[in-house]
Amino acid sequence: MNKIQTYSLALLSAFLLWLAWPPMPFTAPLLLVGLIPLLFAMEDIAKSNIRKKGRRIFLTAGLCFLIWNTASIYWVYNAISAYNGAAIALPVSLIPFGLGALLMTFAFWLYYRLGNYVNKTIAYSGLIAFYIALEYLQQTWDLAFPWMTLGNGFANMHQLAQWYDHTGIYGGSLWILLSNIFAFEAIKQLRSHTGLVKFKTLAVWILIVTIPIGISLTKYYHSEEKGTPSNVVVVQPNIDPYQKLEFIPPAQQIDILKHLSDSVGQVNTEYFIWPETAIPSYDDEERIHQSTTYSTLQNFISKYKNGTLITGIESIKFYPEKKTLSAQYDYQRNIYVDHFNTAMQIENSANVQFYHKSKLVPGVEKMPFPKVFSFLDGVFAQLGGAVGGWGWQDEPGVLYAQSGIGAAPVVCYESLWGDWIGRSVKEGAQFIAIITNDGWWGNTSGKDQHMLYAKLRAIETHRDVVRSANTGISCFINQRGDVVQKTKWWTRTAIKADIHLNDEITFYVKSGDIIAKLLSVVAIILALIIPFRKWIKPIKK
Repeated sequence: MNKIQTYSLALLSAFLLWLAWPPMPFTAPLLLVGLIPLLFAMEDIAKSNIRKKGRRIFLTAGLCFLIWNTASIYWVYNAISAYNGAAIALPVSLIPFGLGALLMTFAFWLYYRLGNYVNKTIAYSGLIAFYIALEYLQQTWDLAFPWMTLGNGFANMHQLAQWYDHTGIYGGSLWILLSNIFAFEAIKQLRSHTGLVKFKTLAVWILIVTIPIGISLTKYYHSEEKGTPSNVVVVQPNIDPYQKLEFIPPAQQIDILKHLSDSVGQVNTEYFIWPETAIPSYDDEERIHQSTTYSTLQNFISKYKNGTLITGIESIKFYPEKKTLSAQYDYQRNIYVDHFNTAMQIENSANVQFYHKSKLVPGVEKMPFPKVFSFLDGVFAQLGGAVGGWGWQDEPGVLYAQSGIGAAPVVCYESLWGDWIGRSVKEGAQFIAIITNDGWWGNTSGKDQHMLYAKLRAIETHRDVVRSANTGISCFINQRGDVVQKTKWWTRTAIKADIHLNDEITFYVKSGDIIAKLLSVVAIILALIIPFRKWIKPIKK
């Protein structure tokens, strides 16, 4: 094959992966074969006589993953430009568009390099380990953007991913990579062998595909909602995020939220869920009881004897000295201040609880690697920002009501972290409350992907998910990932449902992302083979 042919195969893989990605309906199984054209292109390059094969491998894989990533998450530009302006949006967009694609490409390049020194089985093991390890890196480091983790691809066909309650999304990534590898080898075997032997790998591939599907469908159709019922109201105020802070007074916004809540609230309603930053005023957490916001919310919730309100709010904390990396110096007050994107819980008592959004968007809400770049704090302060950006907390939380019900608070972007939410469940959360504001992205596939990914959190934890989004899509999701009720985009409304409060702990909640962690260790070991065989103990020719 020439360059055009190999690049065409890379583009074909990119197209298949995009076609399979949420919110496309009924196409997720294409993920199980979408990488086959890219594997053929890489094998052809590896067997050719061209110079600088590694470079061609890198460019070919890079083309595939850059096109797939950009086509699937083009809407990221809207969100970043909303926060930072168009001048900054383009370079910051390189984090999800370019960096994610670069890591995926690096995994395939390492696979090619490893294949020069080991047999095919070990090389394929390396491909799986490298890819999932770099996916895990995308979840754990300060440039985190795990949106395009392969296992997320089954969010729109969650009936096929019920076994995520044991493996999480990295089990899905493992399944997808195994399927593509065995399908690729099966096609080659069918071409080159005769008799029954040519069907051997094909038979294995069929088992790899059908066994997980069979297990998943069995679990799906035999599952039952567990736990006691609880009546919950979700509010979608539909306030334009571009006008929220400047053109609509906070009191007016709260009146909208209260009115919508009362329109569907009933005597036995136990929870009202309002979206991210629903309360647009900055309130001091230490003096929250003295604020007019608190008094207004207390008057509202007092009408519901067993009611509890979870709402988004922008809160602040003051320190006499710099206690956190994110704290900014206030020159006028001669004090340090932290700004938080917060989930606040208020009930019919003086007890107020706060949870600070912890998984912050890199480059938008948080400067990556703040310890490294702390020396720039003064420069950023003069520009109106800070190295730390928004404040955060180091551990997940549970918001407990007077009744003893525990809710896992999840703010926007955090809904991508299954292990993080699982830790809240392990600590006693009986349902998941996601508050978000997806209006920054506009009416794009971003809002749909974000909502669909929440279905996987329900499956992983066997917890009902209650999702309040400022402009949509707000919804109720049951424990097997079904969206049982949802709102329309850009509609002012409120919905209610009886959810189930479950205490069961799944294997995934107990073990977390064990697959990714183990494969990361394997990836390091196999990667070390490359320099060892190249420089320390080279192969004798």
